[in-house]
Amino acid sequence: MANPSNKIFFLLLCLLTFAAISPAVAQDDEEGISTVLTSASKNAIFDSNAKYTFEVKNPTDVVQEGTVSYLITQHGKKIGSGTQKAHIGKKAAEKYTFELPALKSGFYKVNFMVNISEYDDTTRRVFGIKPEEIRSKYPKPADFDAFWQKAKAELAQVKPNFKVTPMPKMNTDNRKVYLIEMQSLDNYTIRGWMTVPISSNKNRKFSVLLGLPGYQVNLLPITGLDEDLAIITLNVRGQGNSRGPIDTRRDEFIFYRVEDRDKYVMRGVIMDCIRAVDFVYAQPNLKHDNILVSGGSMGGYLAIATASLDKRVNLCSAQNPILCDVNNLDGEVTWPINDIKKYVRTQPGLTFTKVLDNLNYYDGKNFAANLTCNTIMGIGLLDPYAPPYNEYGTFNIIPGKKKLLVFKDLGHEVSQVYKDLEGRWMRDAFALF
Repeated sequence: MANPSNKIFFLLLCLLTFAAISPAVAQDDEEGISTVLTSASKNAIFDSNAKYTFEVKNPTDVVQEGTVSYLITQHGKKIGSGTQKAHIGKKAAEKYTFELPALKSGFYKVNFMVNISEYDDTTRRVFGIKPEEIRSKYPKPADFDAFWQKAKAELAQVKPNFKVTPMPKMNTDNRKVYLIEMQSLDNYTIRGWMTVPISSNKNRKFSVLLGLPGYQVNLLPITGLDEDLAIITLNVRGQGNSRGPIDTRRDEFIFYRVEDRDKYVMRGVIMDCIRAVDFVYAQPNLKHDNILVSGGSMGGYLAIATASLDKRVNLCSAQNPILCDVNNLDGEVTWPINDIKKYVRTQPGLTFTKVLDNLNYYDGKNFAANLTCNTIMGIGLLDPYAPPYNEYGTFNIIPGKKKLLVFKDLGHEVSQVYKDLEGRWMRDAFALF
């Protein structure tokens, strides 16, 4: 029987993430010719030479002749290639082994192509070489820590005015649901949800899972079977039931006031997350030393930022965090770079260089340097928004205890393996048995 916590984490991660990209699968021509690409490494991470086996299956009555080949690129430039002759008999299959040339530390795109009598296809993958050596060449600003200390000091001057409203019509058989509200930076009202197990013990305290939102995701209450875990889902400013003064179109939120380092929307968003931790500490029925922050995509980014800036957080789980090593995103991703550049062109005197200078204060990599609590991260090598090079550059500089799960055939998502691990990891750390 599945652990109830795993079911909760499965639901939570589906809700918190910005978007999911369909996993890469074997190339298939329905019931006709198909291919299967197998990496010699389970996560496509190698020490020097990447190795693959490319199988071509021919269920037809026609002998197939042609070639199988590969092409390696990095940053749009050709790095290497190779070709083998292919001969696949009737109703047969053949495997072709490729040992790619030795390469330096980094990530590379590779296309495996089959061109035979009655079938042409391409399988696209990404592999890494010694990614543990990756370090960004862009340092964090010298006043990065002071910048965020000032933001936290400003937040501390805002009275939180915490409000907890029972929502009895939303209760389940085992949980009570509450609407939560509070004042955050700039006196902005933010809202979210809290669900708490029903207990006959009036003095019982619960560990806390603080779920942070993906990009423009409206988080709703999350209920489950756990009898020892309170679940808080936060809608930061400009999202879900925390819209108000900030109510942008979906594509505009990411660059809202990005021209001003001190007014960029993410400054307030990150402080909203810190305020949510304040909320936890203000609740007598919640354990203040058992707080896990978790999220995917923007939520993963916010989890890193929150746990970095607020040492009251005990565990951090970040899946596919965006905005990591921002200077290295240009040329590697379309979103959010293209939307930001489009905005820059509408603002007289504003340059993309100036925007990057501002975004250095919001770079997930720079937050990671101060992340000391136990942390797990999950990434997909085919992620179009959070490239593996950037993710490793962020993970590698985390000074605290950490673990990284790599999914070679996934994009902007993680698998059930991660979700199961997160549940067990949290329960072990919080002694929830």
